[in-house]
Amino acid sequence: MFRLQWHVIPDNKSVRIWLTYVYGIWLSTSKKICEKYKFSLEKKVSDLTEEEQKMLSDELKEMLLENDLRREIAGHIKRLKEIKCYRWMRHNLWLPVRGQNTRKRWKTAKKLLWRSRVRPVLKK
Repeated sequence: MFRLQWHVIPDNKSVRIWLTYVYGIWLSTSKKICEKYKFSLEKKVSDLTEEEQKMLSDELKEMLLENDLRREIAGHIKRLKEIKCYRWMRHNLWLPVRGQNTRKRWKTAKKLLWRSRVRPVLKK
């Protein structure tokens, strides 16, 4: 086992699946990384050589991941809050932000009627 981006990598996982454990890397990104370094999609972590491990760590160091990405997203939402835009009001009420349908969705209705959460009051 070796450590990469504050994660201990189990030997029995495939590289493509393990990369998704890092916050900020999804399946499509992990697939692109595997194609870039010509790993087979089912290659196990235990089969990686030292050079391949180094290449992976260098690739992940160049990307914006984990705490840095979380901090950047929080900064974007904070900026929306400061300018009091409509998107922030949707974030604040835990509603879909990007125009998804809320009228006929039972999940959204459940969120709106959730009594345990204190609904924030928006001032005009």
